[in-house]
Amino acid sequence: MDPNPLLDALIDEAGMSHAGLAARVNKVAGSGYDHTAVARWIRKGQRPRGSVPDALCAILGERLGRPLTLDDIGMGTPGSMAPPALTGYLDRATALWRSDSQARPEVQAVQAVTGTAAVVPVWEWENPPDDRDVSRLGTVHVGATDVQMLRTARTRYEQMYRGAGGVATKTRIVAFLTEHTAPLVRGAYTDAVGRDLLRAAGGLAAVAGICSYDADAQGLAQRYFHQALRLAKASGDRAFGGYVIALLVNQAIYLRDYRQAVAFAEAGVRSAGPHISPALATDLHAMQAKSYARMGDASSAHAAMGRAESAASRIRRAEEPPETGYVQPGLVEAQLAETLISLGDWGPARQYAEEAVQTQAHARGRVHRLATLTTVDLGRGDADQAAAHAVGALDLAVGMESRRLRDRFVALRRQLSGHNTAATRDAVDRIDDVLAVPL
Repeated sequence: MDPNPLLDALIDEAGMSHAGLAARVNKVAGSGYDHTAVARWIRKGQRPRGSVPDALCAILGERLGRPLTLDDIGMGTPGSMAPPALTGYLDRATALWRSDSQARPEVQAVQAVTGTAAVVPVWEWENPPDDRDVSRLGTVHVGATDVQMLRTARTRYEQMYRGAGGVATKTRIVAFLTEHTAPLVRGAYTDAVGRDLLRAAGGLAAVAGICSYDADAQGLAQRYFHQALRLAKASGDRAFGGYVIALLVNQAIYLRDYRQAVAFAEAGVRSAGPHISPALATDLHAMQAKSYARMGDASSAHAAMGRAESAASRIRRAEEPPETGYVQPGLVEAQLAETLISLGDWGPARQYAEEAVQTQAHARGRVHRLATLTTVDLGRGDADQAAAHAVGALDLAVGMESRRLRDRFVALRRQLSGHNTAATRDAVDRIDDVLAVPL
Protein backbone atom coordinates (compact mmCIF):
# COMPACT_ATOMS: atom_id res chain seq x y z
CA MET A 1 0.00 0.00 0.00
CA ASP A 2 1.12 3.57 -0.66
CA PRO A 3 1.78 6.08 2.16
CA ASN A 4 -0.79 8.77 2.91
CA PRO A 5 1.04 12.13 2.99
CA LEU A 6 -2.26 14.04 2.83
CA LEU A 7 -3.39 12.75 6.20
CA ASP A 8 0.08 13.33 7.63
CA ALA A 9 0.12 16.96 6.47
CA LEU A 10 -3.40 17.66 7.76
CA ILE A 11 -2.58 16.26 11.20
CA ASP A 12 0.52 18.45 11.28
CA GLU A 13 -1.44 21.53 10.13
CA ALA A 14 -4.04 20.85 12.83
CA GLY A 15 -1.30 20.71 15.46
CA MET A 16 -2.37 17.29 16.76
CA SER A 17 -0.24 14.43 17.99
CA HIS A 18 -0.94 10.90 16.78
CA ALA A 19 -2.05 9.94 20.26
CA GLY A 20 -4.31 12.98 20.54
CA LEU A 21 -5.99 12.24 17.22
CA ALA A 22 -6.51 8.58 18.17
CA ALA A 23 -8.15 9.63 21.43
CA ARG A 24 -10.57 11.95 19.61
CA VAL A 25 -11.41 9.23 17.07
CA ASN A 26 -12.12 6.75 19.85
CA LYS A 27 -14.44 9.23 21.55
CA VAL A 28 -16.42 9.91 18.36
CA ALA A 29 -16.43 6.44 16.75
CA GLY A 30 -16.31 4.23 19.85
CA SER A 31 -13.17 2.51 18.61
CA GLY A 32 -9.94 1.48 20.34
CA TYR A 33 -7.13 2.97 18.28
CA ASP A 34 -3.80 4.32 19.60
CA HIS A 35 -0.91 6.33 18.14
CA THR A 36 0.52 3.26 16.35
CA ALA A 37 -2.70 2.89 14.35
CA VAL A 38 -2.48 6.52 13.21
CA ALA A 39 1.13 5.88 12.16
CA ARG A 40 -0.02 2.90 10.06
CA TRP A 41 -2.68 5.01 8.36
CA ILE A 42 0.06 7.44 7.36
CA ARG A 43 3.07 5.27 6.59
CA LYS A 44 1.33 2.26 5.08
CA GLY A 45 -1.78 3.97 3.73
CA GLN A 46 -4.09 1.71 5.71
CA ARG A 47 -7.77 2.69 5.75
CA PRO A 48 -9.56 2.20 9.09
CA ARG A 49 -12.91 0.42 8.99
CA GLY A 50 -16.43 1.64 9.56
CA SER A 51 -17.13 5.28 10.35
CA VAL A 52 -13.56 6.13 11.36
CA PRO A 53 -12.60 7.85 8.05
CA ASP A 54 -15.67 10.09 8.35
CA ALA A 55 -14.74 10.81 11.96
CA LEU A 56 -11.26 11.83 10.83
CA CYS A 57 -12.81 14.28 8.34
CA ALA A 58 -15.00 15.78 11.06
CA ILE A 59 -12.27 16.03 13.70
CA LEU A 60 -9.60 17.52 11.44
CA GLY A 61 -12.10 19.73 9.59
CA GLU A 62 -13.36 21.22 12.85
CA ARG A 63 -9.81 21.98 14.01
CA LEU A 64 -8.83 23.51 10.64
CA GLY A 65 -12.05 25.45 10.16
CA ARG A 66 -12.94 23.96 6.78
CA PRO A 67 -14.90 20.91 5.58
CA LEU A 68 -12.83 17.88 4.56
CA THR A 69 -13.83 14.97 2.33
CA LEU A 70 -12.47 11.44 2.23
CA ASP A 71 -10.44 12.43 -0.83
CA ASP A 72 -9.00 15.36 1.13
CA ILE A 73 -7.61 13.02 3.81
CA GLY A 74 -6.35 10.50 1.26
CA MET A 75 -8.99 7.88 2.00
CA GLY A 76 -11.25 8.17 -1.03
CA THR A 77 -12.00 5.24 -3.32
CA PRO A 78 -8.91 4.55 -5.49
CA GLY A 79 -9.39 5.39 -9.15
CA SER A 80 -12.69 7.20 -8.65
CA MET A 81 -11.40 10.63 -7.70
CA ALA A 82 -12.02 13.47 -10.14
CA PRO A 83 -9.35 16.16 -10.54
CA PRO A 84 -9.37 18.01 -7.18
CA ALA A 85 -10.59 21.56 -6.84
CA LEU A 86 -7.91 24.16 -6.29
CA THR A 87 -8.16 23.96 -2.49
CA GLY A 88 -7.69 20.20 -2.58
CA TYR A 89 -4.84 20.53 -5.04
CA LEU A 90 -3.03 22.98 -2.77
CA ASP A 91 -3.40 20.54 0.12
CA ARG A 92 -1.83 17.81 -2.01
CA ALA A 93 0.97 20.10 -3.14
CA THR A 94 1.91 21.16 0.37
CA ALA A 95 1.73 17.53 1.52
CA LEU A 96 4.30 16.60 -1.13
CA TRP A 97 6.57 19.47 -0.04
CA ARG A 98 6.42 18.27 3.54
CA SER A 99 7.14 14.64 2.64
CA ASP A 100 10.02 15.68 0.40
CA SER A 101 11.52 17.89 3.12
CA GLN A 102 11.44 14.88 5.44
CA ALA A 103 13.34 12.88 2.78
CA ARG A 104 10.75 10.10 2.83
CA PRO A 105 12.30 7.23 0.82
CA GLU A 106 9.05 6.46 -1.01
CA VAL A 107 8.85 10.08 -2.18
CA GLN A 108 12.46 10.24 -3.34
CA ALA A 109 12.09 7.01 -5.32
CA VAL A 110 8.76 7.79 -7.02
CA GLN A 111 8.83 7.01 -10.74
CA ALA A 112 7.89 9.41 -13.53
CA VAL A 113 4.47 8.71 -15.01
CA THR A 114 4.11 8.05 -18.73
CA GLY A 115 1.35 7.85 -21.31
CA THR A 116 -2.01 9.39 -20.45
CA ALA A 117 -0.98 10.22 -16.89
CA ALA A 118 1.84 12.39 -18.22
CA VAL A 119 -0.32 14.11 -20.82
CA VAL A 120 -3.40 14.92 -18.69
CA PRO A 121 -1.78 17.75 -16.65
CA VAL A 122 -0.76 19.49 -19.88
CA TRP A 123 -4.22 18.98 -21.39
CA GLU A 124 -5.90 20.34 -18.25
CA TRP A 125 -3.65 23.40 -18.29
CA GLU A 126 -4.40 24.06 -21.94
CA ASN A 127 -8.18 23.63 -21.77
CA PRO A 128 -11.14 25.03 -19.76
CA PRO A 129 -12.43 25.40 -17.16
CA ASP A 130 -10.33 28.18 -15.66
CA ASP A 131 -10.38 29.12 -11.99
CA ARG A 132 -12.92 31.92 -11.60
CA ASP A 133 -12.00 32.85 -8.04
CA VAL A 134 -8.89 31.71 -6.16
CA SER A 135 -9.60 33.63 -2.92
CA ARG A 136 -9.33 31.61 0.25
CA LEU A 137 -10.21 31.81 3.94
CA GLY A 138 -7.52 31.02 6.46
CA THR A 139 -5.80 32.12 9.64
CA VAL A 140 -2.76 33.80 8.04
CA HIS A 141 -3.53 37.01 6.15
CA VAL A 142 -1.51 37.21 2.93
CA GLY A 143 -0.57 40.48 1.26
CA ALA A 144 1.68 41.92 -1.43
CA THR A 145 4.73 41.86 0.86
CA ASP A 146 4.41 38.08 1.24
CA VAL A 147 4.16 37.62 -2.51
CA GLN A 148 7.29 39.72 -3.08
CA MET A 149 9.16 37.61 -0.52
CA LEU A 150 8.37 34.47 -2.53
CA ARG A 151 9.51 36.13 -5.76
CA THR A 152 12.79 37.16 -4.17
CA ALA A 153 13.28 33.63 -2.84
CA ARG A 154 12.76 32.15 -6.29
CA THR A 155 15.54 34.33 -7.68
CA ARG A 156 17.83 33.34 -4.79
CA TYR A 157 17.34 29.62 -5.27
CA GLU A 158 17.64 29.82 -9.04
CA GLN A 159 21.01 31.54 -8.65
CA MET A 160 22.04 29.00 -6.00
CA TYR A 161 21.13 26.19 -8.39
CA ARG A 162 23.25 27.69 -11.16
CA GLY A 163 26.24 28.06 -8.87
CA ALA A 164 26.03 24.99 -6.63
CA GLY A 165 23.86 22.55 -8.59
CA GLY A 166 20.54 20.90 -7.89
CA VAL A 167 21.80 18.30 -5.41
CA ALA A 168 22.92 20.99 -2.97
CA THR A 169 20.05 23.42 -3.63
CA LYS A 170 17.12 21.00 -3.52
CA THR A 171 17.12 20.59 0.27
CA ARG A 172 17.14 24.35 0.77
CA ILE A 173 14.28 25.20 -1.56
CA VAL A 174 12.06 22.32 -0.40
CA ALA A 175 12.54 23.45 3.20
CA PHE A 176 11.52 26.97 2.14
CA LEU A 177 8.41 25.64 0.40
CA THR A 178 7.44 23.69 3.51
CA GLU A 179 8.20 26.29 6.15
CA HIS A 180 7.36 29.56 4.41
CA THR A 181 5.33 28.96 1.23
CA ALA A 182 2.86 26.35 2.51
CA PRO A 183 1.44 28.55 5.31
CA LEU A 184 0.84 31.32 2.79
CA VAL A 185 -0.98 29.24 0.15
CA ARG A 186 -3.12 27.82 2.98
CA GLY A 187 -3.76 31.34 4.30
CA ALA A 188 -6.40 34.02 3.66
CA TYR A 189 -6.23 36.10 0.49
CA THR A 190 -8.35 37.88 -2.07
CA ASP A 191 -8.68 36.71 -5.65
CA ALA A 192 -6.21 39.34 -6.90
CA VAL A 193 -3.59 38.63 -4.24
CA GLY A 194 -4.21 34.90 -4.60
CA ARG A 195 -3.36 34.89 -8.30
CA ASP A 196 -0.08 36.69 -7.63
CA LEU A 197 0.62 34.37 -4.71
CA LEU A 198 0.02 31.20 -6.71
CA ARG A 199 2.13 32.55 -9.55
CA ALA A 200 5.01 33.13 -7.11
CA ALA A 201 4.51 29.73 -5.45
CA GLY A 202 4.51 28.12 -8.89
CA GLY A 203 7.84 29.75 -9.65
CA LEU A 204 9.33 28.16 -6.54
CA ALA A 205 7.79 24.77 -7.32
CA ALA A 206 9.32 24.95 -10.81
CA VAL A 207 12.80 25.57 -9.38
CA ALA A 208 12.28 22.69 -6.92
CA GLY A 209 11.46 20.55 -9.96
CA ILE A 210 14.61 21.71 -11.75
CA CYS A 211 16.70 20.81 -8.69
CA SER A 212 15.01 17.40 -8.46
CA TYR A 213 15.68 16.82 -12.16
CA ASP A 214 19.32 17.80 -11.65
CA ALA A 215 19.52 15.39 -8.70
CA ASP A 216 18.08 12.63 -10.94
CA ALA A 217 14.85 12.30 -8.97
CA GLN A 218 12.84 12.27 -12.20
CA GLY A 219 9.45 11.24 -10.79
CA LEU A 220 9.66 13.89 -8.11
CA ALA A 221 10.75 16.51 -10.64
CA GLN A 222 7.77 15.67 -12.83
CA ARG A 223 5.39 16.14 -9.90
CA TYR A 224 6.86 19.53 -9.11
CA PHE A 225 6.51 20.55 -12.77
CA HIS A 226 2.87 19.41 -12.76
CA GLN A 227 2.30 21.43 -9.59
CA ALA A 228 3.83 24.51 -11.18
CA LEU A 229 1.63 24.04 -14.24
CA ARG A 230 -1.53 23.83 -12.12
CA LEU A 231 -0.48 26.92 -10.17
CA ALA A 232 0.22 28.71 -13.45
CA LYS A 233 -3.33 27.99 -14.56
CA ALA A 234 -4.76 29.26 -11.28
CA SER A 235 -2.70 32.44 -11.59
CA GLY A 236 -3.99 33.10 -15.11
CA ASP A 237 -0.43 33.63 -16.39
CA ARG A 238 -0.29 31.76 -19.69
CA ALA A 239 3.30 32.76 -20.38
CA PHE A 240 4.43 31.25 -17.09
CA GLY A 241 2.57 28.07 -17.98
CA GLY A 242 4.47 27.98 -21.26
CA TYR A 243 7.74 28.18 -19.32
CA VAL A 244 6.72 25.17 -17.21
CA ILE A 245 5.87 23.29 -20.40
CA ALA A 246 9.44 23.97 -21.54
CA LEU A 247 10.70 22.26 -18.39
CA LEU A 248 8.56 19.22 -19.17
CA VAL A 249 9.86 19.23 -22.75
CA ASN A 250 13.45 19.24 -21.51
CA GLN A 251 12.72 16.34 -19.17
CA ALA A 252 10.99 14.39 -21.94
CA ILE A 253 14.13 14.76 -24.07
CA TYR A 254 16.28 13.48 -21.21
CA LEU A 255 13.91 10.51 -20.80
CA ARG A 256 14.19 9.93 -24.58
CA ASP A 257 10.49 10.41 -25.17
CA TYR A 258 11.06 12.59 -28.22
CA ARG A 259 7.54 12.42 -29.62
CA GLN A 260 6.13 13.65 -26.34
CA ALA A 261 8.75 16.41 -26.27
CA VAL A 262 7.61 17.61 -29.69
CA ALA A 263 3.94 17.45 -28.72
CA PHE A 264 4.48 19.30 -25.44
CA ALA A 265 6.49 22.00 -27.20
CA GLU A 266 3.66 22.48 -29.68
CA ALA A 267 1.21 22.75 -26.78
CA GLY A 268 3.41 25.36 -25.12
CA VAL A 269 3.60 27.53 -28.21
CA ARG A 270 -0.07 27.09 -29.03
CA SER A 271 -1.47 27.69 -25.55
CA ALA A 272 0.75 30.60 -24.56
CA GLY A 273 -0.42 32.20 -27.83
CA PRO A 274 0.26 35.93 -28.12
CA HIS A 275 1.56 35.95 -24.53
CA ILE A 276 4.55 33.77 -25.37
CA SER A 277 7.86 35.55 -25.00
CA PRO A 278 10.45 35.35 -27.80
CA ALA A 279 12.95 33.72 -25.41
CA LEU A 280 10.50 30.97 -24.49
CA ALA A 281 9.56 30.44 -28.13
CA THR A 282 13.27 30.17 -28.95
CA ASP A 283 13.80 27.43 -26.39
CA LEU A 284 10.68 25.47 -27.32
CA HIS A 285 11.52 25.47 -31.03
CA ALA A 286 15.17 24.60 -30.33
CA MET A 287 14.15 21.62 -28.20
CA GLN A 288 11.76 20.51 -30.93
CA ALA A 289 14.72 20.61 -33.33
CA LYS A 290 16.78 18.40 -30.98
CA SER A 291 13.90 15.95 -30.64
CA TYR A 292 13.30 15.69 -34.38
CA ALA A 293 17.03 15.18 -34.96
CA ARG A 294 17.16 12.34 -32.45
CA MET A 295 14.22 10.73 -34.21
CA GLY A 296 16.15 11.00 -37.48
CA ASP A 297 13.76 13.55 -39.05
CA ALA A 298 16.26 15.96 -40.59
CA SER A 299 13.78 18.12 -42.51
CA SER A 300 11.59 18.78 -39.46
CA ALA A 301 14.70 19.43 -37.38
CA HIS A 302 15.95 22.08 -39.81
CA ALA A 303 12.52 23.71 -39.97
CA ALA A 304 12.40 23.94 -36.16
CA MET A 305 15.95 25.35 -36.16
CA GLY A 306 14.77 28.13 -38.45
CA ARG A 307 11.87 28.95 -36.14
CA ALA A 308 14.21 29.02 -33.14
CA GLU A 309 16.64 31.43 -34.80
CA SER A 310 13.79 33.67 -35.94
CA ALA A 311 12.40 33.85 -32.41
CA ALA A 312 15.87 34.48 -30.96
CA SER A 313 16.24 37.60 -33.11
CA ARG A 314 13.19 39.10 -31.36
CA ILE A 315 14.38 38.64 -27.77
CA ARG A 316 14.42 41.84 -25.72
CA ARG A 317 15.70 40.95 -22.26
CA ALA A 318 14.01 43.89 -20.52
CA GLU A 319 10.63 42.67 -21.77
CA GLU A 320 11.07 39.04 -20.70
CA PRO A 321 9.61 37.43 -17.55
CA PRO A 322 12.20 36.49 -14.90
CA GLU A 323 11.94 32.73 -15.49
CA THR A 324 13.25 32.98 -19.07
CA GLY A 325 16.56 34.41 -17.84
CA TYR A 326 18.10 31.00 -18.60
CA VAL A 327 17.69 31.76 -22.33
CA GLN A 328 20.94 33.68 -22.39
CA PRO A 329 22.81 34.74 -25.52
CA GLY A 330 24.41 31.67 -27.03
CA LEU A 331 21.88 29.17 -25.67
CA VAL A 332 20.11 28.70 -28.98
CA GLU A 333 23.47 28.18 -30.72
CA ALA A 334 24.35 25.46 -28.19
CA GLN A 335 20.96 23.80 -28.68
CA LEU A 336 21.28 23.88 -32.45
CA ALA A 337 24.82 22.50 -32.26
CA GLU A 338 23.43 19.50 -30.38
CA THR A 339 20.75 19.12 -33.04
CA LEU A 340 23.38 19.01 -35.77
CA ILE A 341 25.52 16.57 -33.75
CA SER A 342 22.57 14.14 -33.79
CA LEU A 343 22.32 14.62 -37.55
CA GLY A 344 26.09 14.07 -37.99
CA ASP A 345 26.52 17.48 -39.63
CA TRP A 346 29.85 18.32 -37.98
CA GLY A 347 30.88 21.47 -39.87
CA PRO A 348 27.84 23.62 -39.03
CA ALA A 349 27.71 22.01 -35.58
CA ARG A 350 31.21 23.33 -34.83
CA GLN A 351 30.26 26.82 -36.01
CA TYR A 352 27.26 26.94 -33.68
CA ALA A 353 29.19 25.38 -30.78
CA GLU A 354 32.03 27.88 -31.09
CA GLU A 355 29.59 30.80 -31.21
CA ALA A 356 27.93 29.49 -28.04
CA VAL A 357 31.23 29.18 -26.16
CA GLN A 358 32.39 32.64 -27.23
CA THR A 359 29.22 34.22 -25.79
CA GLN A 360 29.20 35.20 -22.12
CA ALA A 361 27.10 32.94 -19.88
CA HIS A 362 26.89 31.84 -16.25
CA ALA A 363 29.31 29.08 -15.21
CA ARG A 364 26.84 26.22 -15.46
CA GLY A 365 25.85 27.24 -18.98
CA ARG A 366 29.51 27.46 -20.00
CA VAL A 367 30.13 23.93 -18.71
CA HIS A 368 27.39 22.56 -20.97
CA ARG A 369 28.58 24.60 -23.93
CA LEU A 370 32.18 23.43 -23.56
CA ALA A 371 30.95 19.84 -23.25
CA THR A 372 29.03 20.25 -26.51
CA LEU A 373 32.10 21.72 -28.23
CA THR A 374 34.16 18.79 -26.92
CA THR A 375 31.80 16.36 -28.63
CA VAL A 376 32.00 18.33 -31.87
CA ASP A 377 35.82 18.36 -31.73
CA LEU A 378 35.86 14.58 -31.35
CA GLY A 379 33.39 14.19 -34.21
CA ARG A 380 35.72 16.21 -36.42
CA GLY A 381 38.76 14.19 -35.34
CA ASP A 382 40.49 16.88 -33.25
CA ALA A 383 41.09 14.86 -30.08
CA ASP A 384 43.63 17.17 -28.43
CA GLN A 385 41.39 20.22 -28.81
CA ALA A 386 38.52 18.18 -27.41
CA ALA A 387 40.63 17.26 -24.39
CA ALA A 388 41.44 20.91 -23.74
CA HIS A 389 37.78 21.88 -23.84
CA ALA A 390 36.85 18.98 -21.56
CA VAL A 391 39.40 20.11 -18.97
CA GLY A 392 38.05 23.66 -19.25
CA ALA A 393 34.56 22.38 -18.51
CA LEU A 394 35.87 20.44 -15.49
CA ASP A 395 37.53 23.55 -14.09
CA LEU A 396 34.28 25.55 -14.38
CA ALA A 397 32.25 22.78 -12.72
CA VAL A 398 34.27 22.82 -9.48
CA GLY A 399 31.87 23.20 -6.54
CA MET A 400 28.75 22.19 -8.48
CA GLU A 401 26.82 19.16 -7.21
CA SER A 402 24.80 18.00 -10.19
CA ARG A 403 24.00 14.54 -11.50
CA ARG A 404 23.24 15.96 -14.93
CA LEU A 405 26.72 17.51 -15.17
CA ARG A 406 28.15 14.27 -13.84
CA ASP A 407 26.36 12.41 -16.65
CA ARG A 408 27.93 14.76 -19.19
CA PHE A 409 31.42 14.08 -17.84
CA VAL A 410 30.77 10.33 -17.86
CA ALA A 411 29.81 10.64 -21.54
CA LEU A 412 32.87 12.80 -22.32
CA ARG A 413 35.14 10.29 -20.58
CA ARG A 414 33.71 7.50 -22.71
CA GLN A 415 34.26 9.54 -25.89
CA LEU A 416 37.79 10.68 -24.97
CA SER A 417 38.97 7.23 -23.86
CA GLY A 418 38.81 6.03 -27.45
CA HIS A 419 41.63 8.43 -28.43
CA ASN A 420 45.07 7.47 -27.18
CA THR A 421 46.94 10.78 -27.00
CA ALA A 422 48.73 12.39 -24.06
CA ALA A 423 46.10 15.14 -23.91
CA THR A 424 43.12 12.78 -23.92
CA ARG A 425 44.74 10.47 -21.34
CA ASP A 426 45.30 13.45 -19.07
CA ALA A 427 41.69 14.62 -19.56
CA VAL A 428 40.37 11.14 -18.73
CA ASP A 429 42.49 11.05 -15.58
CA ARG A 430 41.13 14.46 -14.55
CA ILE A 431 37.56 13.31 -15.12
CA ASP A 432 38.21 10.13 -13.13
CA ASP A 433 39.43 12.20 -10.17
CA VAL A 434 36.20 14.19 -10.21
CA LEU A 435 33.94 11.15 -10.63
CA ALA A 436 35.68 9.35 -7.76
CA VAL A 437 34.11 11.81 -5.30
CA PRO A 438 30.49 10.74 -4.63
CA LEU A 439 27.70 13.33 -4.65
